[in-house]
Amino acid sequence: MKRVVLVLTLCLLLSPAGYAQQSPADQPATKEDVQRYLDAMHTRELMRSTMDAMAKQMRQMTHDQVVKQPNLPPDFETRMNKMTDGMFKDMPVDELLDAMIPVYQKHLTKGDIDALAAFYSTPTGQKIVKEMPALVAESMQAAQGITQKMIASAMQRVQDEVAQAAKESEASPVK
Repeated sequence: MKRVVLVLTLCLLLSPAGYAQQSPADQPATKEDVQRYLDAMHTRELMRSTMDAMAKQMRQMTHDQVVKQPNLPPDFETRMNKMTDGMFKDMPVDELLDAMIPVYQKHLTKGDIDALAAFYSTPTGQKIVKEMPALVAESMQAAQGITQKMIASAMQRVQDEVAQAAKESEASPVK
């Protein structure tokens, strides 16, 4: 009998911790956890700065196109800049953030969010946050020529394919 009690006691003591709850760090991140992380990163301000950089780049691209197309109306660039500015000014930042929260919750645990929020609350984390708009803007500027070539090439390919399809369509008899 002592042997049975000893075996049962050992089984209970050595049983897997699977019967216990997960550690708090492994729990799913809550909406509040994600919001705390996004606040530590100053995400709203970062999004605004990024949108400003994108608008600036679009205005430059518009200007470059206007220079290449002198037959446009004199106020074309001004109208396009107003449209661009309005588009970015009216960007629903809070809606965008609300849409992002479930994505963070899907991929990150409470422990992940806690660690990220802790990092972004440090001086180094805050430096990253502070420098991010400049990093993004300068990166976009550095990549602008490459992306413009890629976009031009892709547009040319689409135009070529459309022309080829139209040509083939004209050549084949209609049934």
